[in-house]
Amino acid sequence: MRWLALALLLALVAAQIELWSSRGGVGSIMALQQQIETQMRENAALRERNLALDAEVQDLKQGLEAVEERARSEMGMIRESEVFYQIVDLPSSAAPSDRLTADTRK
Repeated sequence: MRWLALALLLALVAAQIELWSSRGGVGSIMALQQQIETQMRENAALRERNLALDAEVQDLKQGLEAVEERARSEMGMIRESEVFYQIVDLPSSAAPSDRLTADTRK
């Protein structure tokens, strides 16, 4: 009877070792589940990006406002009858009072 119990115990230990360390064991399944979660997050981010790009394409196809906005912001284009004003910030070293006194002296 002792031999039978010892044989069953050894079989149980061998089965546990196989379960935890084999190629299709618990460790590899957990690693695969982690990879699946990572891939699902990446797919969701790419899906959102694709939706945004699709909306932009539809906007460019349907209206001229998006084309005009893009031409203004990316290429610096203006309309033929427009006047373009560019506001330039002065360096922080020039105080407003210094500019005032310099202008009044002229």
